[in-house]
Amino acid sequence: MPLGISVFLATSLAVTQMSVALDGVQFNVVGQDEDVGADLRASSLLLALESDAPDDVFAAAQAEYGRLIGALYARGHYSPVISVKIDGREAASIAPLDTPKSVGRIQVSVDPGPVFAFSETRVAPLAAGTDLPDGFRKGEAARSGTVKAAVAAGVEGWRDVGHAKAAVAGQRVIADHRASELAVDVSLTPGPRLRFGPVVINGNERTRTNRVRKIAGLPEGEVFSPAEVEKAANRLRRTGAFSSVSITEDEQITAPDLLGMTVTVVPEKPRRLSFGAEISSLDGLDLTALWMHRNLLGGAEKLVIEGEVSQIGAQENGVDYRLGVTIERPATLTPDTTLQFSTEFEHLDEPNYLSDGATVALGFAHIFSDTLSGRIGVGYEFEDGKTIADDGSVVGTFQYKSLTLPIGVTWDKRDSTTDAKSGFYIDAEAKPFLGFGTTDSGLRAYGDLRGYYGFGADKRFVLAGRVQAGAVFGASLLNTPRDDLFLSGGGGTVRGQPYQSLGIEIPSGGTTYTVGGNRFLATSLEARVKVTETIGVVGFVDAARVDEDSFFGASGDWHAGAGFGLRYATGIGPIRLDVAAPVQGTTGNGVQIYVGLGQAF
Repeated sequence: MPLGISVFLATSLAVTQMSVALDGVQFNVVGQDEDVGADLRASSLLLALESDAPDDVFAAAQAEYGRLIGALYARGHYSPVISVKIDGREAASIAPLDTPKSVGRIQVSVDPGPVFAFSETRVAPLAAGTDLPDGFRKGEAARSGTVKAAVAAGVEGWRDVGHAKAAVAGQRVIADHRASELAVDVSLTPGPRLRFGPVVINGNERTRTNRVRKIAGLPEGEVFSPAEVEKAANRLRRTGAFSSVSITEDEQITAPDLLGMTVTVVPEKPRRLSFGAEISSLDGLDLTALWMHRNLLGGAEKLVIEGEVSQIGAQENGVDYRLGVTIERPATLTPDTTLQFSTEFEHLDEPNYLSDGATVALGFAHIFSDTLSGRIGVGYEFEDGKTIADDGSVVGTFQYKSLTLPIGVTWDKRDSTTDAKSGFYIDAEAKPFLGFGTTDSGLRAYGDLRGYYGFGADKRFVLAGRVQAGAVFGASLLNTPRDDLFLSGGGGTVRGQPYQSLGIEIPSGGTTYTVGGNRFLATSLEARVKVTETIGVVGFVDAARVDEDSFFGASGDWHAGAGFGLRYATGIGPIRLDVAAPVQGTTGNGVQIYVGLGQAF
């Protein structure tokens, strides 16, 4: 946007404050505003220049004026005096063919001048409901960024109600240097209200055109909306089948009021293989492997085969195995609905039982917004095993069979999924189940609430809290599938306590064995401090309670753990090392160590 402002290039300048010499460049700024000085230095090409070749230095010096002017306009300074000298000669006065053969000394001097205030602020006409920036009003500092934001808000306001070709029709921007004021008058032209027109698909060599169109879900014939365009791009990215997605609008309008769209995609590599590991001093080593095909049948269908071997070398448990297969088909029923089929087989060797189980499920996951999603499905679960007493003897067998109807919702307002500093996360699920044989029928409910509050410079200090709660209604304790009951202890609940060590003790033939409870409460609190750009420290305390039939009943108990941890930041999330010990309860003793990727919650 041309602002019609004069910039004076001086051959000399009396500098009163803020003189710094860096790498042979003397950079001087008049005045006491440290923020302005910092912005100018950050914008300087000469200070950032790594080459000392005369041609490079000369080019940077001549471009220095524009860079510094931009930084000053951004802070409302429209009458600066800038001098850039190469060995005493003003860089702007040196002809291109008279490039210095050598450079000995560079002097940059800047007098920002006064901060201008708005004397007039007008962007018109505006669509109903358009909000301009708070700083765009008479008497406020006339920052160039505020002007640009006001114009952008005016244009986007019209685009949001269907006027896709809204644009700036005229502008009058006048700086009064005597009064240190800036008058801004910008006229907009909304253009016609348009509807989504034909959609052209490019770059989809591996994915069928009709499937790309269905996944994008651009509503042809409906009123144009930038939000719908962004949603369409996000749907395509969410499939994982494409490494790049762009949607562009046609330059010309198709009569009478249609705006064509072009969707361009770049295929992602179809296959992915990944591995993971997590280790605990008590719970042993967990290993996971995953193989994925991102475009199984040419319609962005995702196949995932995942295996896990866990508790290798655990002190009190045997080794668990799990193998799962999942197939997802996006854009089923609606563009935001994914069809999911999954099956899983597992062997569990827990302190108080051995079991083999299998599940098969079919369901739908729906994205309501960028932060809210839901899921519903139907499944069949089978589990066959034997109960082991605390003394190691087998005291019984069990077999559970049930038809399930899980319904869940996730609301995720965190600023990061791996290292959140603000926001909250809520996940809740209700799972009615119909039992067969000795399995009772009932309802399992579970909720997980997490909150984050960051403060200090760059949110270097973060308080993080978590509350978990669960209950099983309608089914007796011993006739409820073991996987639906609640145990506590270990990295997911209480660090410092042995894995799944807190449950309900059941007497049997002169001995006892432990099963999960049908009531569960857990809470965690962490204080996270970022010491350097890559190193962080954490202090934490976890506590949980498991009960039978009622919260805080006579058969229930608490346990707790506390400790500290280190975090090392990486591009995919912090590497986590936690050291914890019991602080309450009788389920464990000694120090436990946990290593993993990402924050604990």
